Amino acid sequence: MSWPNPNSEGPRYEIINPITKKPVPIPKKGWRWIEDTFRAEEKHGPEYILPDGSMMKGRVWYAQDENTQPSSITYLREVESFLLRSIISLKSDGSSYLERLGLSGGIDYPKPPTLVEWLLYSTSLKHGYFMDFFGGSGTTAHAIINLNREDGGKRKYILVEMGEYFDTVLKPRIQKVIYSKDWKDGKPVSREGNSHMFKYMRLESYDDTLDNLQIIRTESQQATLENMEAKAREDYMLSYMLDVETKASDSLLNIDRFIDPFNYTLKIRRDNELKDEKIDLVETFNYLIGLYVEQTETIRGFKVVRGRLRTGEKSLVIWRNTQEKSNEALDDFFKKQKYNTLDFEFDLIFVNGDNNLENLKVAEDKWKVRLIEEEFKKRMFAEVI
Repeated sequence: MSWPNPNSEGPRYEIINPITKKPVPIPKKGWRWIEDTFRAEEKHGPEYILPDGSMMKGRVWYAQDENTQPSSITYLREVESFLLRSIISLKSDGSSYLERLGLSGGIDYPKPPTLVEWLLYSTSLKHGYFMDFFGGSGTTAHAIINLNREDGGKRKYILVEMGEYFDTVLKPRIQKVIYSKDWKDGKPVSREGNSHMFKYMRLESYDDTLDNLQIIRTESQQATLENMEAKAREDYMLSYMLDVETKASDSLLNIDRFIDPFNYTLKIRRDNELKDEKIDLVETFNYLIGLYVEQTETIRGFKVVRGRLRTGEKSLVIWRNTQEKSNEALDDFFKKQKYNTLDFEFDLIFVNGDNNLENLKVAEDKWKVRLIEEEFKKRMFAEVI
C-alpha cells in the first residue's frame, strides 16, 4: 500500500489493523491510495481470517504484525477477460514473429519470444541449461538467444520436438535469429547477429526400427504365421519375432558393417520413401557408454575421442576403417601418439575391430582394451532390471 515512486508524495491517514486493533505506521512517502479509495476497497467484500492468522477485509490483506503494511489484492474473476485478451494477443504476437522471419503458416499458436524472455528473466539466472520438452517453433531458443545478446548471459537451451516442422520452422528459425536480430518479410533488416553454435540430433524412431528389420523365416514358418489367430500372431511378434528372428539377421545392429564405421547407414523414411542415410556411430557410442567428451580429433584417418565415463574412468575411443587401417597401422599409430605413456594414463581404451593393443602394454600400464562392437551390442540390448 506504500507509494511505488520514491520521488512522489502520497496521502496520509490512519489505518487500524483489524487484528491487532492498533494503527499501522504510515510510510515516509504516504499511502498510494487516497483515503476514500482505500475505505471503498475495505468494503469490497467480506471479512475472514486466513489459515496463517492473517486477515482479508474486502480486497485489503492485513498481517498479524501491526508494523506490516496492508496489501491490496485482485481476484481472478476480475481479470479473466484481461487474461483472455492477453492470450489472444500472445497468439497474434507469436505469429507475427514468424511472419517477419518468413516462416509463417508452419505451426499453429506459436508463443512470442517476449513471453519466454519474461519468464527466464524472472529467474535472475544468466547461465545454466533451460530445457523445453515441447520445442514447437523454437520460441525458447529464440528467447534465450535474445537475452544472451542483450545482457551477455551464457544461458543454454535443450529443445525436444517430434513434429515435421522441425526442418521447416524450428531449425531455420534458430539459424535466422543467430544471423540477424531484425527481420522483415523473411529478409534480414540488419546484420547484427552473434556468435553461436547449436547441435541437433535425430533419434531413431519406432517406425525407423520397423523399417530396418529383416526377418529370417522359412516359407512354412511364414505360412504358419499367416494362419495364426490375431492374438496369437501379436504375441508371437512381440515375444519371439522381435527378440529372436530380427536379432539373428543383425538388422537392428549389423556388427559386420563396423568395418567402415564412418559410412554406416540405416533406411530412413522421408516423404513415404525409404532412403539410406548415414548414422553417426561415433556420437551414438559416446552416449551409449555415458562418455563426458573432452576432446575429439581425426589423426591420419583415425577418429580419436578422449573423455571420462560416469564412473570417472579416463577413456580413449579409437575408430578406424579396418580395411584401410590394419592392426599394424593401429599399433604404429598408438605408439607414435604415445598413448601407452604416463602422460595419458587411460583406464579404458575402446577400439573397433580385432587388435593387438594389449600386447603393447608394459608392466606399469593398467589400462584395459574393450572392443567397440561388443560394448555397442551389450549396451543396446542390455535388459533393464
